[in-house]
Amino acid sequence: MTVLNAPAVLGELDEAQIRVDLAAAFRIAARMDLHESVSNHFSAAVSADGKKFLCNPKWRHFSLVRASELVLLDADDPSTMERPDAPDPSAWCIHGAIHQRIPTARAVLHCHPPYATALAGLADPTLPPIDQATARFWGRMVYDMEISGPPDDPAEGARVAGALVGHAAMMMGNHGVTVVGESVAHAFEELYYLERACRSVVLALGTGRPLRPMDDDLAASVSRMWARYTDQGVAHFAEQKTLLDRDDPSYRD
Repeated sequence: MTVLNAPAVLGELDEAQIRVDLAAAFRIAARMDLHESVSNHFSAAVSADGKKFLCNPKWRHFSLVRASELVLLDADDPSTMERPDAPDPSAWCIHGAIHQRIPTARAVLHCHPPYATALAGLADPTLPPIDQATARFWGRMVYDMEISGPPDDPAEGARVAGALVGHAAMMMGNHGVTVVGESVAHAFEELYYLERACRSVVLALGTGRPLRPMDDDLAASVSRMWARYTDQGVAHFAEQKTLLDRDDPSYRD
């Protein structure tokens, strides 16, 4: 995972831009069918230590989220969850724990995309490096198969955060996926490619024919290649925002 040197001070303009980007991420995720009901959550840090973060309001559909309604929470202050539009406890337990423990995780996207969630239900949910998308996560993803309780249990949130340290993505057994990034754009690109990678594996397994994964050295070299193209993710996210602006710019409100 890329290490972020967080700025010492984040001003109002920074939070305003983060609000717009995070709201866009919700809208784009809805367009791509990466969400489930109104129970998934995205968050983004707005303080240098990462502990103050924005999150979607309680039970708001991803396709309707606006920048102004994102809720500002503090991982060190549980009382911020007492407001009526605060997200449900599962968001606090997982996102609060991650933002509290991993300051480089500036954006945390957790959802239940169809192909990734299907793999998360298998006895072996690992992504074999059968193409460039799957190889992107070689050595960068943790497979968490130790689920010990519901996601609204603070102990489970702390355990998940501890397991995620040092990784860009987590396959959560019997649950879904979580990705982190140094910005909303970077995190969204991880989520986009993770679901594409899982789709490739599910489709390949569906043929009933043997897989032909890359050897470890080749998979590692492809993963390193992706690290040289992080600007592509920023450009992709900007293009997706352009499409939103064309069709419905209300996410910026």
